[in-house]
Amino acid sequence: MNDVQFFEIDENLADERIDKVISSLTDGTRSFVQKNIEQGNVFVNGKAVSKNYRCSFGDEISVSLSEPVKLDIKAENIPLDIRYEDDCLLVVNKPKGMVVHPAPGNYSGTLVNALMYHCGDSLSGINGVIRPGIVHRIDKDTSGLLIVAKNDMSHNFLAEQIKEHSFTREYRAVIIGHLKELSGTVDAPIGRNPKDRKKMAVTDKNSKNAVTHYQVLEEFNGYSLVKLNLETGRTHQIRVHMSYLGHPVAGDELYGGKRKDDGLNGQCLHAGLIGFIHPETKEYIEICAEYPPYFEDFLRRLN
Repeated sequence: MNDVQFFEIDENLADERIDKVISSLTDGTRSFVQKNIEQGNVFVNGKAVSKNYRCSFGDEISVSLSEPVKLDIKAENIPLDIRYEDDCLLVVNKPKGMVVHPAPGNYSGTLVNALMYHCGDSLSGINGVIRPGIVHRIDKDTSGLLIVAKNDMSHNFLAEQIKEHSFTREYRAVIIGHLKELSGTVDAPIGRNPKDRKKMAVTDKNSKNAVTHYQVLEEFNGYSLVKLNLETGRTHQIRVHMSYLGHPVAGDELYGGKRKDDGLNGQCLHAGLIGFIHPETKEYIEICAEYPPYFEDFLRRLN
């Protein structure tokens, strides 16, 4: 067993699940933390709790986690399309099909493996050994820009901007069909789909607020090109919100956007612009990335 660790819940962690909180405060994965909770290694205000306990402001947490198996995440010489880099951070243009960080059964070929080779030890450690430097994520089959922190100060500064919704994230997507309004906002909470744990859904149960702004840029025969700005950053947010409107992202098999003849392998979604206040200079920086080949090819076929 490890030595006992003590934490007190502040207002930023209030109402979060205990397993998520402990995972964020330690190097343990959610599943590893959950097993320790079930084994009675976690106490809240002196009492054992279940893994879905939601923390309250001022809760005193004591944790004594059994040692996890050390993961051997190796640096790999994988080419990176870096669009900005300095001593604090870098912005990388992730290709479609690349996983952001290692996970069970997939410990190589990820963006993190490539970053470890490129940056060496110069990555923030806030998210532990699995996700060094990763401030936010995009899905495997979503292409585009990601910001990576090289130290904890930069990580915290950037994460706070995301939390306060001052972090600019602009996407382009091809969706199925034509929206009734050429611009608008989807304000609908997102949580785990109770009928399929692999999917997210618009739901009032165990959900968080989610806001997406959209604008139609061009319409085609049966499809539309849209610009999307995220106010929040929930898992699969754009994919879920577009499906909720009845116009799923083209190629998105999980949320109903896959057509036999579209020629797409995964959703046609690209994170094309990212904007943030620099942690050190405090200046606003905006980085853009052009459409990748798969996106350009699909638009060409639609035209």
